[in-house]
Amino acid sequence: MSDSETLKPAGVRRARGAQTTGPEAQQHLLRAADELFYREGVRAVGVDAVVERAGVNKMSLYRQFSSKDELVMAYLEQKDEQFFSYVEGSFAKHPGEPAKQLQQYFDDLAVRASIDDYRGCPFVNVSVEFPDATHPARQFVFRNKERLMARLLDVTTAAGADDPLALANGLGLMIEGVYAASQTYGPGCGPILAAPKVAAQLIAAACSGAQAG
Repeated sequence: MSDSETLKPAGVRRARGAQTTGPEAQQHLLRAADELFYREGVRAVGVDAVVERAGVNKMSLYRQFSSKDELVMAYLEQKDEQFFSYVEGSFAKHPGEPAKQLQQYFDDLAVRASIDDYRGCPFVNVSVEFPDATHPARQFVFRNKERLMARLLDVTTAAGADDPLALANGLGLMIEGVYAASQTYGPGCGPILAAPKVAAQLIAAACSGAQAG
């Protein structure tokens, strides 16, 4: 089945968990999609694999999502919520101390990117799989990254950086570098472990005026 093919209810074979319907079925499907899409890739995973992992039948999938594209978008929305929960969770460890918030995020990112089964950023992975920049999935990735950069700019401004935008851009580049390094060098590699130290140097240099004041 193609990525955007509409799921047809006709001729559906019932599977285990076929009695699961409604919100519960949607929850199972999203959990299965999360696991499979993140580990194996969106294009590599068909709806049959998602249905089997979720323990529902194809009719249940059809009732919740009209196409694979719609399931992919729901997956991305879920990952977006999880991602910004990570971001805000790091920032919340140092309320009222924006420079420490930025540092904490890199400390936490290095830990997360050192887990053995870490597969990098799900949004980067999706952008690679969908070369058409107009595809809804790619547009979602753009919005996710724009939101991250806006949030970084908020914090670098609050930290009193000499050039808040330049610092936000530099930190954004380092974040993407951690994602890439986790897949090319491997989770917990030297470049990942170096990221918090480099981030600390960037933050200190950019906020030297604020610290001196």
